[in-house]
Amino acid sequence: MKTGIIGLPQVGKTSLFKILTKAKLEERGHSRTEHIGVARVPDERLDKLSALYSPKKTTYASVEFVDVAAIGQEALKETAFLASLRQVDALIHVLRAFEDDAIAHVGPIDPLRDIKNVEFDLMISDLTQVEKRLERLEKDLKKGRTSDLEHEQALLLRSKEALEKEQPLRELEMTPEEKKLIRGFMFLSQKPILYVLNIGESTTLGDDLNAAVARFKLDEVANRPNAGATAICGKVEAELAEMDDEEAAEFLGSYGLHESGLVRLIRKSYELQGLISFFTAGEDECRAWTVPVGSKAPQAAGAIHSDLEHHFIRAETIRWDTLLEAGSEAAAKSKGTLRLEGKEYIVQDGDVMHIRHSG
Repeated sequence: MKTGIIGLPQVGKTSLFKILTKAKLEERGHSRTEHIGVARVPDERLDKLSALYSPKKTTYASVEFVDVAAIGQEALKETAFLASLRQVDALIHVLRAFEDDAIAHVGPIDPLRDIKNVEFDLMISDLTQVEKRLERLEKDLKKGRTSDLEHEQALLLRSKEALEKEQPLRELEMTPEEKKLIRGFMFLSQKPILYVLNIGESTTLGDDLNAAVARFKLDEVANRPNAGATAICGKVEAELAEMDDEEAAEFLGSYGLHESGLVRLIRKSYELQGLISFFTAGEDECRAWTVPVGSKAPQAAGAIHSDLEHHFIRAETIRWDTLLEAGSEAAAKSKGTLRLEGKEYIVQDGDVMHIRHSG
C-alpha cells in the first residue's frame, strides 16, 4: 500500500518524508521527480511480544510513502505528476500551521483555506477525466447498448454531479461493485486523506498538538467519510530523528508527550486505509503482518505465503495481550485461551496466529 504526501510549497512536506523514511535527499529544484521511501509502523504490542520470545529477528509492518512535488493546478496538468499521484492508495495532506518569517508563505496561515484550494484542484482533475470518459461512453452506447456501459455511465453521471457540487468522490456512497467498476480511473478525490497540521514549537507542545485540529477548525473536514486529521511539530520531529530511544523518550517527556507525532501519523494513515496487523511469534522471528479489515483466516495465511492460503486447515489464535498474560503458548493452551479457528474466522487487530496447513 502506497501513501502519497502532498501539500503546497513551504509546508514541510519533504522534511516530513525525510523524517518518516530516514531518506537522504538532495534539493528537488524544479524537478517533479517523486521520492519513494518506506517507514516501519511502530507497534508497542510487537515490542512486548519480542520481549517475551527474545527472537533472532523482529519485523514491523511497513508503509510506503511517496513524496511528490508541490501540488497545484499547473502540476496536475503534467502527465508524470498525475501518474505518480494516481498510483497511491491514500493521501497525506501536509498543512502549514507554523509561523516563520524565514520561510516564505503566500498570505496568512490558514490550513482550512489550503485544504479547500487543494481539494478543489483534485476535484477539477477528476471532473476533467469523468467528462472525457462520458463523451466516449455516449459514442459507444450509440453503437450498441450493454448493461456494463449503462452502469458505468450512470455511476459517472452521479460522480460528475457530486464533483460539480464540490463533493470529493471519497464522500460518495458506492457499493463494492461500483468501486470496482471505476477503480481503473484512480480518481484523486476518491482516495482516503489524512490532514496533517505542521505546528510550531512551544513549551506547551503536548497540549498544542492535542488542541491543533480544533484550533484550526479542522474538526468538520476530519470527520467526513474516509478522512482524518492529526498534528505534528516538524521541527521537534527532526530533532527526535537524531536521538537514540532513551534520549527521545526524555525529550518527549519534557513536552509532556509519551509518543512522537510521527507515531500517531503513521498509525492514523494505516487505519485510514482500513488496515490491521496480526502477529506471528517464535524464537526465530516475531513479525507484524498487514491485512485489510475484515480479512478471513486463509487471507491472513496468504499474507505470510500464498501456499499457506491454498493449504490452510486451521489457525491457532490468541490475542496478543492474552498471550502475554499467560506468559507462554503452553500456559495459554492449558488455560484454554489458545483457540483453533477455521476458514470463516475474521482476523482481529492484534491476533497472534500460527497457521496449520497441509502443504
